[in-house]
Amino acid sequence: MSMASNMKQISLEKVVINIGVGKSGEPLERAKNALEELTSRKPTQCSAKNNVRDFGIHKGEPIGAKVTLRNTEALEFTKRIIESKSNKLQKSSFDNYGNISIGIREHIDIPGAKYNPDIGIFGMNVCISLSRPGYRILNKSNPRKLGKKHRISKYEAIEFFENLGVEMV
Repeated sequence: MSMASNMKQISLEKVVINIGVGKSGEPLERAKNALEELTSRKPTQCSAKNNVRDFGIHKGEPIGAKVTLRNTEALEFTKRIIESKSNKLQKSSFDNYGNISIGIREHIDIPGAKYNPDIGIFGMNVCISLSRPGYRILNKSNPRKLGKKHRISKYEAIEFFENLGVEMV
């Protein structure tokens, strides 16, 4: 196998699971517990970036929770998410940079999740990012440009998920 083909190999970088509640207090704590049950990881709080007077949200107020998974945990969770969508994903869910966002209406639809009356039912967003070797250059303190041929296109991302046994709709 040549060096060029090794650098073109696509892998799962991370999975971010986000639950937006819209208010702090008890609903946010229940959302955190739901995320912890699903991922067995401690979630972090997300704060409001702006004031939204109509919804009574103030800047800096905690209104959501998220968990980031990487490596094997990310792959296992991705398989569970795809299974909850009956192994079908929409092509429109992919962006032009190798990412996909999936909405889950009820977290109990995910295999392995059980209903807990103390927590209730939450919807969530799952964002899956793909990468190639060499993508770390974008995260450095002095970022460089990533070549056009090295970026992950929408079609390459779709092909990656088709190799996992996912049907595109």
